Amino acid sequence: MAEKRVLKDRMSGILLHPTSLPGECGIGDIGENAMRWVEKLSTSGVSLWQMLPLGPTGFGDSPYQSFSAFAGNPLLVDLQPLRDAGWLVQEKRASEPETARVDYEKSRSCKLPKLQEAFVNFTANAKAEEKEDFHLFCDREKGWLEDFALFMALRKAQGDRPWYRWEEKLRKREPSALREAARAHEEEVAYQKFLQYLFDRQWKSLKHFANERGVYIVGDIPIYVSEDSADVWAHPGLFDLDEKGLPRHVAGVPPDYFSPTGQRWGNPLYDWEAMRRQGYAWWIDRFKKSFELYDVVRIDHFRGFEAYWAIPSEEETAVKGRWVEGPGAPFFEAVERALGKLPIIAEDLGIITPEVERLRESLGFPGMKILQFAFDGNAANPYLPHNHTRNAVVYTGTHDNDTTVGWFESLPDPRKVTGYLASSEKEIQWAMIREALKSVAATAVFPMQDLLGLGSWARMNLPGSTEGNWRWRMTQAQMEEAAWQKLASLNRLYWR
Repeated sequence: MAEKRVLKDRMSGILLHPTSLPGECGIGDIGENAMRWVEKLSTSGVSLWQMLPLGPTGFGDSPYQSFSAFAGNPLLVDLQPLRDAGWLVQEKRASEPETARVDYEKSRSCKLPKLQEAFVNFTANAKAEEKEDFHLFCDREKGWLEDFALFMALRKAQGDRPWYRWEEKLRKREPSALREAARAHEEEVAYQKFLQYLFDRQWKSLKHFANERGVYIVGDIPIYVSEDSADVWAHPGLFDLDEKGLPRHVAGVPPDYFSPTGQRWGNPLYDWEAMRRQGYAWWIDRFKKSFELYDVVRIDHFRGFEAYWAIPSEEETAVKGRWVEGPGAPFFEAVERALGKLPIIAEDLGIITPEVERLRESLGFPGMKILQFAFDGNAANPYLPHNHTRNAVVYTGTHDNDTTVGWFESLPDPRKVTGYLASSEKEIQWAMIREALKSVAATAVFPMQDLLGLGSWARMNLPGSTEGNWRWRMTQAQMEEAAWQKLASLNRLYWR
């Protein structure tokens, strides 16, 4: 893969996950509404669309707890192209009230039966060239798709139990057991591949549409994968697991700004020495796939590559973890040798040491500057705009922060903010957006909730909690009526 240059000086972006778009079945998708969204970005001078991980979600519907580091979420598939292809009964889109929340249960019960119907009709009636295209996709992606499709088929057959609770021969991937399972669940395996085929076709169409209009996709690679994932089941030797397939230690972070007891994420940790012996092949494949999906990648929890917080699996909180040395620069050098230099944003938040800073700077990756972290009264605070550097991405807030309006309303002394911004409390979100856009940082990004001026109820995620997250959704009226012209004017004013 040749060097890929996307990030340039003076770009702006908006953070919005596709689930938050308008769409059928109570959830956003990657079809017509996503293209309309791209056009809004393009005409407003916005060059970057940043989103969360796109994988099929597991526990809590979190994009950071996915069944695969390679697969796409079938709930994001737009049903209309399936009707147009004749794989679904041609019917008018169901009229449904617009809601500011994603209802994942409703989305699954509405959309999955229709996707199953499309698969049955595709199998029976698709044209020869359509079936050939499907088979070419399966062959091209077989390195991860075979394991993933079988994993999902077995998980369904096992009553949605996680793989480490399956019978031993399947848990330990005995070859004869896998062959028998593939035969027994042949149709479900094919269905799972079909879902990924649909996602792949629609995503590539959307990405091409965006790139043609000067909009580039910023994706997200979580450093860790879910324990209940095809990745861990298929490659247990690359993770720190015991003989039963359970983690000896789990991932998280120590007590910080977000939580006094830290965050116990629960993901299994990597066996980095085993990874190194294989030339980091799994990670290289992961990066390669990610850069097929995205133009730029944000690495979530970048600091874990320098040192990571290892929590004994029996601990209920993250307090009693310890720092363990990560793979460091040799890991990224191996990726670069295989794929070339890549546009990467390092999420360098939390407890950041000089060693983490040196690693990021040696690699040339831009770090993140969060304006909501800036106003503690310390003029040397690195998040304050006058301390920003060019090689950085400035955010009003991220998916883990409150909305700017909600954050501001919760401040005990808002004068620290208004005094610095030389702004009144009125429309504080625009004062913060303006501050991000005029920063010396090469890239400025803000969540769509801030463009709309929404309060805490529209927050995407509250770290450390498991209920009610990842559900905010923009209505069609909000997308059409947002202050796009004002944003375009500010982009021109600050040369974004």
